[in-house]
Amino acid sequence: MRGATQSDVDAIVDVHVETWKVAYRGQLPDEYLDGLDATRPRRAMVWQRAIDSPTQRVLVADRDGLVVGFVSVGPADDKTLGAEVGELYAIYVHPRAWDIGAGRELISRGVDALRELGYARAVLWVLGSNDRARRFYERAGWSADGATKVDERPGVALHEVRYARRLTE
Repeated sequence: MRGATQSDVDAIVDVHVETWKVAYRGQLPDEYLDGLDATRPRRAMVWQRAIDSPTQRVLVADRDGLVVGFVSVGPADDKTLGAEVGELYAIYVHPRAWDIGAGRELISRGVDALRELGYARAVLWVLGSNDRARRFYERAGWSADGATKVDERPGVALHEVRYARRLTE
């Protein structure tokens, strides 16, 4: 586990896109998932900015020198939650590396990074139909807090559920 660098951007984008294609198959339209490769240049710019951001942390899990997953955290996007609330923006593990402990390591380090950034509480958003991810978050101490949203993308609406947890005792 280490902090991401600009040289990790292509690998992060690959993990991001490939995980969506597998994890969300059957939950989102095939046409949408099959078109994700076209989003790689835009995603690369997003990750370049996130890695350089003074308010965010992007960490990668690598195995044998290859990035197999990443987590990204920072201030909550919803400013109505207050300055004491951080957000786990993204956590993805390449499907080839599922079930080897990388996800548990990433979420643990993501929570640690949120604490280091000074947050007392944290939130994350998950696709409501993603039972695998929801079970993963619940095992890691997160709970659905009742908030929902719909993230409209071209050709698809993502119905999301918010999870939250305390970071301090």
